[in-house]
Amino acid sequence: MIILITGASHTGKTALAQKLLETYNYPYLSIDHLKMGLIRSGNTSLTPMSNDDDLTAYLWPIVREMVKTAIENKQNLIVEGCYIPLDWAKDFEKEYLPHIQYYCLVMSENYIRNHFPDIKKYANIIENRLDDSECTMKSVIQDNARFLKLAQRFGVNYVLIDEGYEIDI
Repeated sequence: MIILITGASHTGKTALAQKLLETYNYPYLSIDHLKMGLIRSGNTSLTPMSNDDDLTAYLWPIVREMVKTAIENKQNLIVEGCYIPLDWAKDFEKEYLPHIQYYCLVMSENYIRNHFPDIKKYANIIENRLDDSECTMKSVIQDNARFLKLAQRFGVNYVLIDEGYEIDI
């Protein structure tokens, strides 16, 4: 089984992937780690500050083929990151689709407004964010609103975090 987890920044994608790894012993791939490896090795001119659309266009074809390889080898894998497009299913032949579960994590504006200090507090729960200064309530609200709109437009499975932060997969 392949589990794809995407969503806006600070929604808990990495924490959820870690929890799933601990529960099911499925390995997981952080697309952020892949991104930084490719950037640091000089295999791309993109930077950590590049536009998310450019990073997705570069990273998704690599990740997509890794997912196909895992399915073909009957391996389990969790892939998490914001660089999974919401129209991801179009990139797979239909024989791959039954092997993929897709989740988009989205926080409601109400949740963000009521829990922003906690969102900031837990930002480093799994990995250290070197510079989190761009994370403002306004940016988190805008990013989550964009993901929600796209999830609804593409009809993908999304988890709306509205009252409490309980995610059940």
